Amino acid sequence: MQIYFIRHAQSSNNDLYDRTGKSDGRNEDPELSPIGKIQAKLLSEYLLNNSNQNLRNINNDPHNRFGYYFNTCLASPMVRAIETGWECTKLMGLQLKLCVDLHEGGGIFLENSNKELIGLPGKPKSYFLKRYPGIIVDEHISEEGWWNQPFEPQEIRKARAKRVWDMIFKEYDDSSRIVLFSHFGFFNYFLSALINFEWSETVKFKMNNAGISRIDVNDDRSLKEIVYINKVDFLPNELIT
Repeated sequence: MQIYFIRHAQSSNNDLYDRTGKSDGRNEDPELSPIGKIQAKLLSEYLLNNSNQNLRNINNDPHNRFGYYFNTCLASPMVRAIETGWECTKLMGLQLKLCVDLHEGGGIFLENSNKELIGLPGKPKSYFLKRYPGIIVDEHISEEGWWNQPFEPQEIRKARAKRVWDMIFKEYDDSSRIVLFSHFGFFNYFLSALINFEWSETVKFKMNNAGISRIDVNDDRSLKEIVYINKVDFLPNELIT
């Protein structure tokens, strides 16, 4: 089993913070920025140009020198992750499925005038079906949105990351080549859950926008190998954010 974790391309919130150092005026569910759209295009072209169907039977390719092969594509229901995944899967002729548990830490929220973080609904099912024809919508997404909860605390994020690993090991077999389009914050919980590492604000696993990480799991699930983290060499220097 191979699991590829791809962080979304730059969002308008990422761009806002990069330019101002603040989150004032952030959107609760931002789209990709102009730079993010270019990053997503370059990512999708890189994966397409290096796609190799013969890899379904090859396990020993630790640096993807022979290319990439995916048979399962999952995305966070946050717009920036979907837009990144949609660009890639559309170009490669693959189907994208939404997975609520891949969302970024905190959920959908905005800060009110009292500096309180207020949870919001998230996009409804019809939004995804209309904007991304053919996308598979998670059963937990309704017309009332997919979040509708308070701001998500850290302890819940840790449990969610473990739940994603449990889902992968239960639903997918050794031939699976899974790509997850998700987020920097959740990647830290996801990787920490794998290695039983106690995540903290002082130690982080770096993931740039559109960065690719890979984890291999052997047939009996006794060995998990972190093959590489944060591959962005398909982007020019000025587009690494």
